[in-house]
Amino acid sequence: MKEIVGIRFKKGGKVYYFSPDNLDFEIGDFAVVETVRGIECGEVVIANREMADIEIPSALKSVMRKASEEDLSILEKNRQKEKEAFKVCQEKIALRNLKMNLIDVECTFDNNKLLFYFTAETRIDFRELVKDLAAIFRTRIELRQIGVRDEAKVLGGLGICGREFCCKSYMGDFNPVSIKMAKEQGLSLNPTKISGTCGRLMCCLKNEQPAYESLLKITPKVGAIIVTPNGEKGKVIDSNLITGKLRVKTEKSEVPVVLDRVEVKLLRDAEIKMSKDEIRALKKLEGK
Repeated sequence: MKEIVGIRFKKGGKVYYFSPDNLDFEIGDFAVVETVRGIECGEVVIANREMADIEIPSALKSVMRKASEEDLSILEKNRQKEKEAFKVCQEKIALRNLKMNLIDVECTFDNNKLLFYFTAETRIDFRELVKDLAAIFRTRIELRQIGVRDEAKVLGGLGICGREFCCKSYMGDFNPVSIKMAKEQGLSLNPTKISGTCGRLMCCLKNEQPAYESLLKITPKVGAIIVTPNGEKGKVIDSNLITGKLRVKTEKSEVPVVLDRVEVKLLRDAEIKMSKDEIRALKKLEGK
């Protein structure tokens, strides 16, 4: 077990663990730390607590210090510089007629580098743009092309549930989401029904998958052969995992009956399969 604090450098960003180095932190405090990008100042989102070694991804670096008023002032100045850099970069992009969409700008705490994040449908030759920006800001310039999921995470918005995007509000990293999850959850494979604002599969499919996997273990699937309470064999033609209700066509009747999963005996379960056409049509929704 080791004592850690969790620090996040931007809203909705990944939480990184550091050793508090005998300092006490509360949620909402700011701390100055050393990262692979250099010295950074971030917000404490996990106060001092013990964590098992196996849960800590790598060797812990120690917090350098609690953020002072001067540190917070630098942080605020950097935020203003980011806004200015965003506006200037947009002007230069338009001037050079580059087919790219600027999404975000980050200024490192030590003011040693400006990072510009953008999306584009193709590869962009931005070498002249970098020269323009370097001449104006007199610091290292780095441009990074990001995907549509990253764009949604940066810009934020409301999902079809009416709540803020999961990726913006709490998700540190993107989890892989597959079409198979939508199929197993009994959802319509209409792209507009299972994709988020970013145009990729909704992240909530991954969040809900463990619950559906548990229900699939106790619920006969469509195509399964079962025995009804009165001893008749039947075939499941529809299954509701949430309610546990099954529509069953029996050997002696053309009219399906509705039964509860606890009422039937499973003789042979079925498999959930996807056709090649379904996979081909929806594969692009799994991308980043």
